[in-house]
Amino acid sequence: MAGSAGTPGTPRVLRAMNDRAALDLLLAHGPLSRTRIGKLTGLSKPTASQLLARLEAAGLVLATGTSEGRPGPNAQLYVVNPGAGHAAGLDVTPERILAAVADITGRTVGEYELPTPGRHPSQPVVRQVTDALDGAVKAAGLARDDVRRLVIGTPGAFDPNTGRLRYASHLPGWHSPSLLDELAAALPMPVEYENDVNLVAIAEQRLGAARGHDDFVLLWNEGGLGAALVLGGRLHRGWTGGAGEVGFLPVPGAPLVRQVTKANSGGYQELAGSQAIPKLARELGIKDVPAGPYAEVAAAVVERAAALDEGPYRRLLETYATGLATGLASLVSVLDPELVVLSGTSLTAGGEPLRTLVQAELEELAASRPRLVVGDVHEHPVLRGALESALAATRDEVFDTSR
Repeated sequence: MAGSAGTPGTPRVLRAMNDRAALDLLLAHGPLSRTRIGKLTGLSKPTASQLLARLEAAGLVLATGTSEGRPGPNAQLYVVNPGAGHAAGLDVTPERILAAVADITGRTVGEYELPTPGRHPSQPVVRQVTDALDGAVKAAGLARDDVRRLVIGTPGAFDPNTGRLRYASHLPGWHSPSLLDELAAALPMPVEYENDVNLVAIAEQRLGAARGHDDFVLLWNEGGLGAALVLGGRLHRGWTGGAGEVGFLPVPGAPLVRQVTKANSGGYQELAGSQAIPKLARELGIKDVPAGPYAEVAAAVVERAAALDEGPYRRLLETYATGLATGLASLVSVLDPELVVLSGTSLTAGGEPLRTLVQAELEELAASRPRLVVGDVHEHPVLRGALESALAATRDEVFDTSR
């Protein structure tokens, strides 16, 4: 019957489901034999053999050596073909665009960093994006058309109702109402846009401290203070994409900030953001506060405070923890998450000493008592989340053998 190829339960659909299960197992476990795939999927040896022959003919798996050295007869091993597809991610800040390309297995095969200093960029944003992407593509030995999907992470969020970037007035050149149309015209692949902190949450959920958790809050503190909300296993973005813009949150202990979008700040940012750390250190009489960008300075000060954990350094950690817990108390009281992940250099630098202090403060300030953990994804977490997001959609497309 016409159209039956896509009907659930038909042989083609069942084969496609088995194909995808085998491919996911190969991604998770690495090289597997026909017998092992059969055991993990519940398929018979003949069916597993047919499945692997089908995937090999489709260019989705490769034979790669044998199980020599393991107990029993040597067996042919199979892996996902890394060249079956590629995806790209961009991490955009006011200072630079970091781009990377990954193969279908998730391995990064090309990276490129494009500096973008200054309030008034000399190049249009579309040119910046294409130059950064092309740099990563070239480093991977590929062409732009080889990339199936691109995910771009930025501060703030593109309002789905207007297409304009909100909550990120500090990102010059990205607020044109026609920007998304211009980027779509310039790039040959589907492009998705996501808030940078949301991408960190994706990275932690796929690879890090939030694996296995469907309800968690990720608190990020680096260039700015923000949060990502994962509810029922899915990101909650809000009506305008602004869910998690907690830096604007009014909190006790900080002056009430009005016109927050013009100030690009709010009470929680002023109380516990990275820029508050050097100021607090000086107020406590810590004299060797380094110079440099405040996010880097904050991370260095917090790291040293956690290592020394005495005198003014102990007081700095305690005051910082109280500020962090003050804002978190509002979040967990409303959301009641299972887990809170602390991420961003101004939080991860404090390690276990800071985490313990924030946990203790939060238990006094909020009735809900989620477990706090420090994030595990430390190397370019926004970019890693962009790649993971792009790869998920790319795998759905490339691994679909039902067509």
